[in-house]
Amino acid sequence: MKKIFIDTGVDFEELEGVLRESLSDVEGVKKALLIPPDFTRFHSCAGIISSVYYKILTEKGAFVELLPALGSHVPMTREECGIMFPGVPFERILVHNWRRDVVKIGEVPASFVRDVSEGVMDEPVPVEVNRRLISGEYDLMISVGQVVPHEVVGMANYSKNVFVGCGGSRMINASHILGAFYGMERLMGKDKSPVRRVFDYAQERFLKDLPLEYVLTVTTAPGGKPKIHGLFIGGGREGFERAVKLAQEKNLTFVDEPFKKVVVNLDESEFKSTWLGNKAIYRTRMAIADGGELIILAPGVDKFGEDPEIDGLIRKYGYCGREKVISLCKTREDLKKNMSAAAHLIHGSSDGRFKITYCTARLSKEEVEGACFGYLHYAEAVKKYDPGKLRDGYNTVGGEEIYYISNPALGLWADRAKF
Repeated sequence: MKKIFIDTGVDFEELEGVLRESLSDVEGVKKALLIPPDFTRFHSCAGIISSVYYKILTEKGAFVELLPALGSHVPMTREECGIMFPGVPFERILVHNWRRDVVKIGEVPASFVRDVSEGVMDEPVPVEVNRRLISGEYDLMISVGQVVPHEVVGMANYSKNVFVGCGGSRMINASHILGAFYGMERLMGKDKSPVRRVFDYAQERFLKDLPLEYVLTVTTAPGGKPKIHGLFIGGGREGFERAVKLAQEKNLTFVDEPFKKVVVNLDESEFKSTWLGNKAIYRTRMAIADGGELIILAPGVDKFGEDPEIDGLIRKYGYCGREKVISLCKTREDLKKNMSAAAHLIHGSSDGRFKITYCTARLSKEEVEGACFGYLHYAEAVKKYDPGKLRDGYNTVGGEEIYYISNPALGLWADRAKF
């Protein structure tokens, strides 16, 4: 696959030409696998890129399948697949099951994990991936995704799309708790976090012989319309590093004074659980003042976890704070067996620094408050904070200054002093 790095932007009209060029030296592919993210990363533009690759490879005579990198998320619906992957037959879209569809291909030794985590974690990390990736049935596999600040790994995508998106429960649990225990404020928006170094170790040793290529985007969505600022095809870690540099320019917003009140909107087609919706917390916590307030407009949120078992754990323990969760992990077997859930409980708390109010109509006041959040019915919240009238950035509402974010998944907001 031809290496192409573009950091000056790509118009949608020229996208197919660029993707065709990247495959200009690829011949004789009988069966190909595309690995895009799921619908929760719609604005990554990975969907349209995957659709174009499907078209081109099919024209070249290949049988092409898609394996959305679900991780522990719920499978995409037929409707979502049709929207995100236009032109791809639904029967060609496979479903990854993080509990059953995986095989262990190696292990990152405890000594390495201990060194890169500064002693925070001293256990080996099992490397598990979907069995299809190592079956030998594919002549070409293309992982497509967006590089953007991330609360577990620092900067999303590259090998994360494989090891978490197409990974197994043990790998997902280990990577999430490693990032949470190390401290997400120490790694968000940065490259060589402990979790990323674990992924690099596994990539270099266990994926190097696979016919696997990476296609990475850097995007924003001004006014809700996706824009591709960068496209990095092939090149392994070199392409990822170029994408990280651009994403740090396009997806990081620094503030000189912490926000007193932040209002975040969660698109109901993308965010249907607090597991996903808590990006409103992860991505803004470094910019919110002590004693401040975060108001989350969440019209589509009707559950806590994407996985029923994890949903039950969130309801049981709530987002009770880092120190409490760490303590619980020592004694509660259900959390020990689901460390990604424990990590998520840490991520979703402000640790008492600022107030979090969830505004939804699909969870009750009792359910939301039971998870350690404040509650306000969505209908009441939008009377004051109307997403149709607010604009990204500073707004004045009822004489009060607020900071509005229309999509928290596309960035990271941070006080310069905390980054």
